[in-house]
Amino acid sequence: MKTLTKEMQAALTPAQALALLKDGNARFINNLKVNRNLLQQANETSDGQHPFAVILSCIDSRTSAELIFDQGLGDIFSVRIAGNIINEDILGSMEFGCRVAGAKIIVVLGHTKCGAIYGACDHVEMGNLTALLTKIKPAIEAETTITKNRNSSNTDFIEKVTTLNVMQSVKLIPERSLILKEMIDAGQIGIVGGSHNIATGAVTFLPETLTIHTKK
Repeated sequence: MKTLTKEMQAALTPAQALALLKDGNARFINNLKVNRNLLQQANETSDGQHPFAVILSCIDSRTSAELIFDQGLGDIFSVRIAGNIINEDILGSMEFGCRVAGAKIIVVLGHTKCGAIYGACDHVEMGNLTALLTKIKPAIEAETTITKNRNSSNTDFIEKVTTLNVMQSVKLIPERSLILKEMIDAGQIGIVGGSHNIATGAVTFLPETLTIHTKK
């Protein structure tokens, strides 16, 4: 697998960037990982990087974006925080990845059995974690179909909140970043949310979160 160059990155559309991720996840779940010379990629990216995607995911040890999308060094910007929530530092990182470094798509990736979702649904309070979990509360409040056992003991409730939390983060990105909104509207980048099943490795993208405009 070739190391991404500036020319290769520039030639990609947001839709093609998403297809690369889908193809990579298909390889991962079928244990058909591409053979890469990572030492060579380290050398070839030492003077510059040209990733094609920015992926916001959870810190969970089972959700490494490079692995589940079968990508190598220099291919993606991996932004990780518990609960794949949005804050100004995350947005600044995304702005760098897209406006400065040329990435073509932003992915917000939640996952099954997320500890941060469990904690938020159980109203856990612990040091600085309290403020982080507060950012998940709007997703909990948005889930109105389940009225009983609204806590981590209810698998259906957790799954629904997990999806709503991804959708919330996708919505907040263009709302809170004029730079990224302008790039999305101009078709320079796309944005989508997805969920990673930690048992199977499969990533399911949420079509209702996908925004890819034709480049103006």
